[in-house]
Amino acid sequence: MKYRRILFSILAVILLASAAGCSSSQNEEHKASAKARLITEDEKVYVGFILDTLQDERWYRDKELFETQVKELGAEVKTLAANGSTEVQISQAELLIAEGVDVLAVVPYDAEAAAEIVELAHKAEVKVVSYDRLIKNADVDYYVSFDNEKVGELQASEIVKKKSKGKFAYIGGAETDNNAVLFRNGALKVLQPLIDKGDIELVSDQYTEKWDPAVAERNMKEALKKEGNKIDAVVAANDGTAGGVIKALSASGLAGKIPVSGQDAELEGVRRVYKGTQTMTVYKPIVMLAKKAAEVAVKAGRNENIATETSVHNGKADVPSILLEPIAVTKDNIQGTVVKDGYLDKKDITGE
Repeated sequence: MKYRRILFSILAVILLASAAGCSSSQNEEHKASAKARLITEDEKVYVGFILDTLQDERWYRDKELFETQVKELGAEVKTLAANGSTEVQISQAELLIAEGVDVLAVVPYDAEAAAEIVELAHKAEVKVVSYDRLIKNADVDYYVSFDNEKVGELQASEIVKKKSKGKFAYIGGAETDNNAVLFRNGALKVLQPLIDKGDIELVSDQYTEKWDPAVAERNMKEALKKEGNKIDAVVAANDGTAGGVIKALSASGLAGKIPVSGQDAELEGVRRVYKGTQTMTVYKPIVMLAKKAAEVAVKAGRNENIATETSVHNGKADVPSILLEPIAVTKDNIQGTVVKDGYLDKKDITGE
């Protein structure tokens, strides 16, 4: 019996090893067949587009425009969204790499953690384009975005036109997003001389976890409570955080009485600008961004030369970069910017 049990054990191990080998072989065959199905024409570039989130209005536009442009350029594209999770975003990168992409365009959730995506991609000879947000501390191949410090400068400049003295609050974006840091840097280029002069007191200066408007609202309420509602102006990093700020101001009867900045020219943000509860937003023509990023991604996938006029240091490398110009939108130029470009419809903005 003892020897029979030993024999059965040996046979079981052999069978398990054999099954594992078959399973591994089948998995490899499955991957190969999946790759063949995803890229039906070998000469076509296959682009993976990884978004941080599709929970904000603007990213649907990026997705649609980017995908359309990639296809018009004769390539294939697959888009995935991590919805605010580093782990999910890295897993999605691994999936797309396994599916045979030639290039990844990445909107990182966490600028630092996304360096792992670049490492994984380069091991598989896949190039990486940082889309709108810069991946930090990695050998990123290209970066396509807007001049994000200029965004912050525009925000602060428009607020200072309305209120150049008093108590200011800065309600930033997510600290994990390098753009949020750049927006703040740009705003401080305008505000710091006035702070040093004693004209402005920055009584609240906070980032907003995950760009969550509810967090921005809570932070603004806390600032108002601390200052006894005596805050004269708010520089908010985007239209979502501005919406949270304005809810907090409304609860204190201050909406429309205190200048508030925004960014992204989202419909709700532009509506608030039109109504006067939000002072400005920043229009970053997403059509330009999506088309340029798609062009760069497809060229990178084809190993073609890409002309860039500048580079941005990301903590490790000087990344070849294309930076587009943002535009300040106030009530006075809504018609000549977002409406003229067909980005938003006047009736949707005005309700008339």
